[in-house]
Amino acid sequence: MPSRSTLAASPSNRPTADQRWTLALASTGSFLVILDLFAVSTALPTLRAALHASIGTLDWTINAYALTFAVLLMTAAALGDRWGRRPVYASGLLLFAAASVACALAPNGTALVAARAVQGIGAAVTMPMALALINTAFPAGRRGWAMGVFGAVTGLATVLGPVLGGVITELLSWSYIFWLNVPVGVATAAAVVLRIRDVRDGAAGGQRTLDPLGLVLSGVSVLALVWGVVRAAADGWGDRGVVWAFVLGGAAMVAFLAWQRRATRPMIPLRLFADRTFAAGIAGIFVQSASLTALVFFTAQFLQDAQGDSPLAAGLHLLPLGLVPLVLGPWSGGCTDRVGTRPMIVTGMTLQTAGMVVLAVFSRPGLWYPALAASLAVGAIGFTLAVPALTKSVVGSVEPADIGTASGLFSTVRQVGGAFGVALASAAFTAAGGYATTHAVAAGYRAAMAVAAALAGFGMVTALLSRRVADRPAKR
Repeated sequence: MPSRSTLAASPSNRPTADQRWTLALASTGSFLVILDLFAVSTALPTLRAALHASIGTLDWTINAYALTFAVLLMTAAALGDRWGRRPVYASGLLLFAAASVACALAPNGTALVAARAVQGIGAAVTMPMALALINTAFPAGRRGWAMGVFGAVTGLATVLGPVLGGVITELLSWSYIFWLNVPVGVATAAAVVLRIRDVRDGAAGGQRTLDPLGLVLSGVSVLALVWGVVRAAADGWGDRGVVWAFVLGGAAMVAFLAWQRRATRPMIPLRLFADRTFAAGIAGIFVQSASLTALVFFTAQFLQDAQGDSPLAAGLHLLPLGLVPLVLGPWSGGCTDRVGTRPMIVTGMTLQTAGMVVLAVFSRPGLWYPALAASLAVGAIGFTLAVPALTKSVVGSVEPADIGTASGLFSTVRQVGGAFGVALASAAFTAAGGYATTHAVAAGYRAAMAVAAALAGFGMVTALLSRRVADRPAKR
């Protein structure tokens, strides 16, 4: 079995066969997870009617998936370090496929939410392993390019997700969105076992231990905080249950951080945050993901409920969000390797903010589509520039032994950010509008996009205020 350094090193800029297989199969896992997310987003209005679901249930079809995903990502990263990333990655793909069967057979909204929670567990096992496998396989000077390719594949999923979601929902049934995952997941898992070399990267020779108390405290904190935001959308921010949820979530977070300082083998070594590049990258991916997820969640509904699109037309009208990263992703990643992470993050978050601001100001029933498409394209250029740079700023700031932890934390924060983005935007949507009329939908959408713009703007400010230093050579 080759060593970690053998896998990571390449005498030239051309990827080796092992690197190509690792990048292809890791990207396929990401493709599957993101495709499912975007396809489901397009089908939300149909699900609302078919399953008689409320806005809260619609939120939880996204949030149940995102929360189980987020809560278990760090545990999955530790399992990969201990038991090997290849078998853990393959197991995650198989669990994701099995949960997709349960989603397809769900008879009501409650059953669908439960199945989506299990699907999120599979995604939690899959995604940090994909990111860690790529980061381990490629040397520091080529990680930006690899992340650009990885992002381009994710962009392809973004393109196909809304379109396939629309086609399948309109011509077949929403359940086939989930059936599609099954053969792809099983075939990819088999290829992973056959073609990817296993890597164990624990601090004690692959014997990294779990942190059960840290897992419980972090899980309670995330669940309580997001549940509070979601409930606030219906009951108001002053509701007693909402207030207590925030108190519980905040207390659990404080306890988690205190425990991480004392734990012998913490889930998240707090020393990592001493590096301001790392800390800024973590903050940036949180708000970037929150903004983007809110955009996708509500734009799919705006197109159908305010613009009168069919599910297929809505999917086609969302194409700018996927075509841009598909075209620009590899270039963006290579540019990050050349000019550094900070300029790419600042530029990207500025453009993402600008796109959301236009939607927040000008969205009305009957909005001229080219204007909407241009706004989506500007936002898509923004996150295409920002995400590979954010990824590299987090992973490239740590020692090799911490790559698994950094990858897991990056994925965790990204998914929690998505859940918060949907929850916060849902609160704004409900407060400003609703589903009663097309004008109410448009009013709610404008409010949701204002939240998305504010989140992206915060990421831009965070990047601007971060330490102004040139990118150091990434640690091997």
